[in-house]
Amino acid sequence: MKRISLFAAMALMALSADAQQVTGIVKGGSGKTIYLYDDRDNNPDDSVKIVNDQFTFKVKHGKEPAVYALILQDVPYPMLFVTGDAPIHITTAKETYPIATSVKGNDNTQAMQDYQKAIAPLIKRAQALNAEAKEIKPEDEPAKNAFRKKADAFNDDLVKVGRDFIQGHPHSIASIWLLMNELRGRLEPAEFQLLFNSLDKELKDGVYGQGVQSYLASLKANAINIQADDFSQKDTKGQTVKLSSFRGKYVLVDFWASWCGPCRQENPNVVKAYHKYKNKNFTILGVSLDDNRDRWLRAIDQDNLEWTQVSDLQGWGNEVAVQYGVQSIPTNFLVDPAGKIIARNLRGAELEQKLEEVLK
Repeated sequence: MKRISLFAAMALMALSADAQQVTGIVKGGSGKTIYLYDDRDNNPDDSVKIVNDQFTFKVKHGKEPAVYALILQDVPYPMLFVTGDAPIHITTAKETYPIATSVKGNDNTQAMQDYQKAIAPLIKRAQALNAEAKEIKPEDEPAKNAFRKKADAFNDDLVKVGRDFIQGHPHSIASIWLLMNELRGRLEPAEFQLLFNSLDKELKDGVYGQGVQSYLASLKANAINIQADDFSQKDTKGQTVKLSSFRGKYVLVDFWASWCGPCRQENPNVVKAYHKYKNKNFTILGVSLDDNRDRWLRAIDQDNLEWTQVSDLQGWGNEVAVQYGVQSIPTNFLVDPAGKIIARNLRGAELEQKLEEVLK
């Protein structure tokens, strides 16, 4: 049963009637076109010809800062800036674009330029590596092995630069930008989460922080071979139950609800697996997305769900479901005795097959 996501339909930012002036000097840039892009779409909002090495844009902005890009004709990399109350003025040159010699405006824009300066040497290395890769012949194993070492070293250096930048800029949207654009996919989820947690609360709660939170929720909703975050919730008798209290056993964490038809249809399969393997170091922890205690308890009895059941009776707002990014039910994940998630969304015969495999 699919949860209707309001976030996807939500406008990220309402633009006010206020307009911010963005001006700049691009030495040697006269006659070239410069384009203004909003980070949230792929179409230019505006473009102008640079005259006497100068350009001007008017940018609408809302209550929260927004990331924009200035793209110079024939230059593949954008210059990024962040809206704010003060006018922005940038001085740069055609040969060094998108690196600026000076930036006036707001701290977020300055930090964004610091970020671009920090990764500029890495961009050059990436270009050189891409050119080198094109010259390697498919049958040349020594060359491929040597290239892999260079690529691994590049990846390590990029992660270090990104990590150092974020730790030094906990107040800046640039840190979130770097997390999502440079480090996503290069870090283990746990370190990605730690770096995000190190940022200021206001930044994490803002529009761009919400994007990171959605990404992290999707990781938790789909990741395998990661440590399961611990949680606690009250059972049917009002006693607090922790996931970690089952450590040493295989545990199927099963998200369901009395009102969920597909969940109720799947329950006989779960009951069958429970009775078959409950004496082989296996158990189940049910997490209900109910909001009515009587209906929850009645469904447990009707479906013969004999294992531990917990719920905070907050429906889709169930704290554990939110923690794990659950967007539809039935959903489940299998946790091994060390607390690691080893499988997800096991249904019917697949559940028994997986349990047969791990409980030999």
